[in-house]
Amino acid sequence: MLFDLHSHTTASDGALAPQSLIDRAIDQGVTHLAITDHDTVDAFAQVTISAELELIPGVEFSTTWGKVGIHILGLNIDLEASAIREGVAFQSDARRRRAEMIADKLRKYGIDDALAGAQAQAGPGHIGRPHFARYLVDIGFVKNEQEAFKKYLGTGKSCDIRQHWAEPQRIVEWIRGAGGSALLAHPAKYGLTRSRLLALASDFCSWGGAGLEVVSGVQIPSVTRDLANLCSRLDLAASWGSDFHRPGQPWAELGRYSTPPTTVRPVWDSW
Repeated sequence: MLFDLHSHTTASDGALAPQSLIDRAIDQGVTHLAITDHDTVDAFAQVTISAELELIPGVEFSTTWGKVGIHILGLNIDLEASAIREGVAFQSDARRRRAEMIADKLRKYGIDDALAGAQAQAGPGHIGRPHFARYLVDIGFVKNEQEAFKKYLGTGKSCDIRQHWAEPQRIVEWIRGAGGSALLAHPAKYGLTRSRLLALASDFCSWGGAGLEVVSGVQIPSVTRDLANLCSRLDLAASWGSDFHRPGQPWAELGRYSTPPTTVRPVWDSW
């Protein structure tokens, strides 16, 4: 069995339509796939279930811990649960307001149609910073998406908006209320010291979090060992996945991630 419990579609900031994502996952040998779009579950209404792959309902909620932006995965959720509907509605409204504020910031640089441009990039999906970045590339304002984030859209830059997401405790409650498992997504990517990461994981555990994502795409072995040890220390379950967004990124290809540790308890053991 090959589990990939972190992937994205055009319903958020991925490049592939939901059915195309599933087809690619099957081609890559994935047997269990979680679609975890940012703050939305719209992708699941656009797919046909395949006997070749078990599709696990999921979502990736955005929030903050102190002043640090973090992401929480909800896996094996009931898509029809009122808790998930409430959570998606709350976060979707926050994303809409954030996009409007980013567009207002970009007007100071003479870009008057940034919101419409980003929406065109997003299509029917929610607008995120990557959509603004792609639009800035298309109009020649920056050379590439990396420059857009480095100069304007990245954390702390002039067009970055501190979003008032739902509190992490509330997000965990939404996920648990939908019968799902809440996991802290890619903990090593928040730039925290070991002591701060331990504090975050401890808080997450106290909120009712089920586990940590111990492998996110291709990562160095020491990171995997550290996160596995953290799971053992706090008696948390573990998940792993590619965090796939688009083809052409071999470090985050569907089903192609660093070897998961054997010392952890997989989250799906409790499903």
